[in-house]
Amino acid sequence: MSRATSRPKPTRPSSPNLMTLQEVFAELDITKSTWNDWKNKDRAPRHFKLPNGQVRVRRADFDKWLDSLAEVSA
Repeated sequence: MSRATSRPKPTRPSSPNLMTLQEVFAELDITKSTWNDWKNKDRAPRHFKLPNGQVRVRRADFDKWLDSLAEVSA
């Protein structure tokens, strides 16, 4: 009888200049559905899709986006 084993995917450290969506979610304490809502309303930070389909946010764009929110609420 064989037993199916799953190997953990190798993880690479994220670039300090690029954030994964999971890193964005964690930093903002939001869910994927909140991100999708913001994205659909053009309220999410600038992001782009890699050839493998994964989405990344440049740290500089993220910080600029956060700063713009602070200016609006001030």
